[in-house]
Amino acid sequence: MHDHNHGHDHDHGEPGWPWLLGSAIICGLATIAGVILQRTSAPPELALGLYAMAYLAGGWEAALDSLSNLRRLRLDIHFLMLAVAVGAAIIGAFWEGAALLFLFSLSGALEAMAMARTEREIRSLFNEAPKQALVVQGDGTTKEVAVNELAAGLRVRVLPGEQYPADGTVLSGESAADESSLTGESLPVEKATGDTVFGGTLNTWGVVELRVSREPGDSAHARIIRLIREAQASKAPSQRFTDRFGTSYTVGILGLSLVMFLWWHFAAGIPAFYSHGEGPSAFYRAMTLLVVCSPCALVISIPSAILAGIAAGARRGILFRGGVAVENLATVNRLAVDKTGTLTKGELELLSCEASVAGREDELIGIAATLSENSTHPLSRAIVKEAMRRNLGTKRALSDFESIAGQGLEGRVDGIEARQGRRAMFSGDPWLSALPDPEPGLTEVLVAAGDLKGRLLLRDAPRAEAAPLIRELEQQGIRVTMLTGDRQESAAVIAKELGLDDYRAGLHPGDKVAAIQQWRAEGEKVAMAGDGVNDAPSLAAADISIGMGLRGSDAVLEQADIVLTQDRLERIVDALKLSRRCRRIIRENLAISLGVVVLLGLAALGSRIALPIGVLGHEGSTVLVVLNSLRLLWR
Repeated sequence: MHDHNHGHDHDHGEPGWPWLLGSAIICGLATIAGVILQRTSAPPELALGLYAMAYLAGGWEAALDSLSNLRRLRLDIHFLMLAVAVGAAIIGAFWEGAALLFLFSLSGALEAMAMARTEREIRSLFNEAPKQALVVQGDGTTKEVAVNELAAGLRVRVLPGEQYPADGTVLSGESAADESSLTGESLPVEKATGDTVFGGTLNTWGVVELRVSREPGDSAHARIIRLIREAQASKAPSQRFTDRFGTSYTVGILGLSLVMFLWWHFAAGIPAFYSHGEGPSAFYRAMTLLVVCSPCALVISIPSAILAGIAAGARRGILFRGGVAVENLATVNRLAVDKTGTLTKGELELLSCEASVAGREDELIGIAATLSENSTHPLSRAIVKEAMRRNLGTKRALSDFESIAGQGLEGRVDGIEARQGRRAMFSGDPWLSALPDPEPGLTEVLVAAGDLKGRLLLRDAPRAEAAPLIRELEQQGIRVTMLTGDRQESAAVIAKELGLDDYRAGLHPGDKVAAIQQWRAEGEKVAMAGDGVNDAPSLAAADISIGMGLRGSDAVLEQADIVLTQDRLERIVDALKLSRRCRRIIRENLAISLGVVVLLGLAALGSRIALPIGVLGHEGSTVLVVLNSLRLLWR
């Protein structure tokens, strides 16, 4: 096996794949030249020199690896390969030894190439983070500093076309941020005073000053890269199975080969090193057995599939926190989802406007928006957004503004006294008694200005993709249950709209955890998807936790086994399909690699196989397994 660290250790002086490929090619060419020269009348020393060159080119990496392992008293497959190559040279089978090293170094190079491709897929997700930032000093001048020297609380100026150097809050200026690298959302997101910006995203058109809220190493961007690094390092359940093929297996195979050598020589009477026409020598047969029993393909079969799976996911905005997540998601048979922010958009939108005088709805919304502009309440934000959507841009004059806690807002709009808020604010008004209560799931805001009265009805709308997603998951054999802290009535409305039969309403975070524990006690495999701090305990309780969107809270990003960077629900189905394909490929890889070892091993024990065929079968299965894993990246 060619250590699985190829892909990751380039920074630590590991040779890159172009080096490995180059040496494999030199080794192959020298071997072919040696074979041709041996067949001609050229002096035999020439062929020997070429074989020596092939040995050097094909064996240096395995030799360095074996040395570093021997220092730690570990034997690995590189050691087996070298033992066989040296053994072949001892019995004069130079070209077999050189061919073995060629195939071994070639499959090592191909594997390093595959790992590098996986790594590149992941790196390409994060265009290099900015290196410098402009810090605004006390006297208003700016000074350029390295990004990694930024600390929380500093004031930073970001020019158009630059990346935000760290997560922060806008203090002045207006712009829009291209957050596609983080959330997958292609439209730029408007940014104004008080908004949050994320490090590594792009400032599109305005000059913005921001206060750094997190050190760059702790930004959402840096956290994702860290998540992927951790994921690559963490082991999957089936990978632990192949990790057992370390020193003990190598020692076992060496022992078996020695025993068979002694048996062939002393019991079967085959010459030890040189054959006299009655087939290969005992030593040659032992060497062949040694090659075909090396578990290269077996050892690489799982890590290669897991790494390709992690990269294929990252490319689609699905971050698996390691091999365990990739493998286990496929076993889930129930998905619990939080309502707000997961099945719904998590932001209110205006559904309808009822005005006491027909035709004056826009005027009513304009008045409400003027009052709302001075409030940060989610209802107010939704009203302002709707006014902007309808282009009710004529700024109205506002004076005597006051926000009454728990009731609403009041002030003079264009000189007329205006109020908006909940029913408690208008108690005793005769027009109220004529208004029926809003339907479940809707929130009402009452507005009165002079003779114009009315109400706005808002609701948290379900995501467009939620209903098809639920249908698709149920076809895949996964039951979807909505867990929400909302009132029974509004939960029922959303559930009906989404075609969900199974929901539980009025739950506290503790109740959600209890529901998940109950399902698990009944033997179900439960996945939980959520985005808010209140979901963190239930994410921790589930078998597999799925965090929605990077705008989700830190608690969720810390907890989740899988993070969906693009805040899109259908990514859950993508993750599930990817996990199932990855499991299938792991099973195929194990079948290929175990099958080849068993077949070739039996053939070698019966002396039915020549060393070059053994080498070809052995290295061929390794290459096959790596290519099979790369299928995960091709779609």
